[in-house]
Amino acid sequence: MPQLKITYFDTHGGRAEPVRLALAIGNVAFEDHRFAFPAFAEVRKSTPFGQVPTLEVDGVQVTQCDSMLRYAGKLAGLYPEDAYQALLCDEVMYVVEEASVKMGPTYRMTGEEQKAARLALVNGSVPVYLRWLEKQLLAHGGEYFADQRLTVADLKVFIDVRTLNSGRLDHVPTDLVEQVAPALNAHAKRIAEHPAVVAYYAQFAK
Repeated sequence: MPQLKITYFDTHGGRAEPVRLALAIGNVAFEDHRFAFPAFAEVRKSTPFGQVPTLEVDGVQVTQCDSMLRYAGKLAGLYPEDAYQALLCDEVMYVVEEASVKMGPTYRMTGEEQKAARLALVNGSVPVYLRWLEKQLLAHGGEYFADQRLTVADLKVFIDVRTLNSGRLDHVPTDLVEQVAPALNAHAKRIAEHPAVVAYYAQFAK
C-alpha cells in the first residue's frame, strides 16, 4: 500500500473530508496533516495552484479533490468497478463540486456583500443542485447514488449536506435541504449512522 499524506485545514468539512473519510472507512492508512487557517499563507507556497487539499502518494504531490477522492475510493473499495456505475458516481461528485465552486467565493466576502451573494445562491442555483441530487438518489433506489452500495459519491454528498445544515454558513437557512430535497437529509442520516463513519468521528470526540 502506498504512503499517503493529506494536507488540509483542521476542519471536519470541506474538500478533503470525503477523501479522509473514504480512506478511514476502507482502513487505508494515511497521514492526516491538518493546519489552522493562519498557516495557510505558508502552506500554499508549496502547492501547485496555491490551494488545498493536496495528496502525497509515496512523496509525489497530487492536486484536485475529485481525483483524490476517486483514487481513495479505489483503494478503499468505495468506487464502482462497472464503467456505467462509475459514470454515475462521477456525475454526482462533479455536480457537488460545481455547487461548491459557486459557493467558494462567498467565503472571502463579508457583510452585505456576502449576504447578497449567498442569498442569490440560496434562491437560485443551490436548490437546483439539491433537487437534481435528490432525483438521482430516488431514481437509483433511494439509499445510494451508484452501484447499490456506499461509494465516494455518497460521502461527497454527505459532507455537502452536513455543511449546508450546520449553521456555519451565514445567510444559508439550516432547513434549506429539508425544504428543498428532504431525501438528501434522510440519506445523510444513514451515512452518519454507518458504523465506520461513527468510528471515524468518534476518535475526534475523545
